[in-house]
Amino acid sequence: MARKKQTRGTCAFCGREMTKGGLSRHLATCPQRQEATIKANAQRGRNQTIYHLQVQDAWNGDYWLHLEIRGAATLEELDHYLRAIWLECCGHLSAFTIGYTTYTQLFDDGFSLGNDASMNISVQKLFEPGLQIPYEYDFGTTSELLIKVVAERKGKPLTKHPIMLMARNQAPVLECQECGQPAAWLCMECIYEEDEPGLLCDKHAEKHPHDEYGEPVPLVNSPRTGMCAYDGPAEPPY
Repeated sequence: MARKKQTRGTCAFCGREMTKGGLSRHLATCPQRQEATIKANAQRGRNQTIYHLQVQDAWNGDYWLHLEIRGAATLEELDHYLRAIWLECCGHLSAFTIGYTTYTQLFDDGFSLGNDASMNISVQKLFEPGLQIPYEYDFGTTSELLIKVVAERKGKPLTKHPIMLMARNQAPVLECQECGQPAAWLCMECIYEEDEPGLLCDKHAEKHPHDEYGEPVPLVNSPRTGMCAYDGPAEPPY
């Protein structure tokens, strides 16, 4: 059986294109990233611990991110980022699981679900290289992610924001089920009722029958495409 081709992405510092694993190794030694780090470290202010995170869909290796997050950032800020770039559709609950503790959002009255802890905790109190963190968004139609702490460094952040996108997968190239041309739409009726991929190009989406599940939804670069009411735009929040 032929091995599935891995998706590739581009280093935000030097523009080199690699696979997820290749970028994980490359980012540790990228000359342009090192140059940016030296420049940032020369600025005023206290050094802090900054983490390299690799985030991926738990079941589909096509979708992944390489992020840098400052230690003072909270799990809540990471949750916000993941929602904005990949997940948010209907304001569902979400959770990180670290060790034996589950971290969720607090409700307006200050209560959380069961004995869950609050996401309003800085990541430097929890993260260390090698840690793997399951994350869930929406406890009904659930999107599951796996977050790996790849490395840490001491110094200054490279951006004023709590999180920096260092690389992400390029959108997988999918073929229209009718003609084999690049697909741009997903028909949920085909998936649930016809046992077909539901992938359609612009031409075939225009006249495709979809009586029970609404119009086809646009394919976007997110593992939540086709789930719940998600329709993108799958863009980073800053």
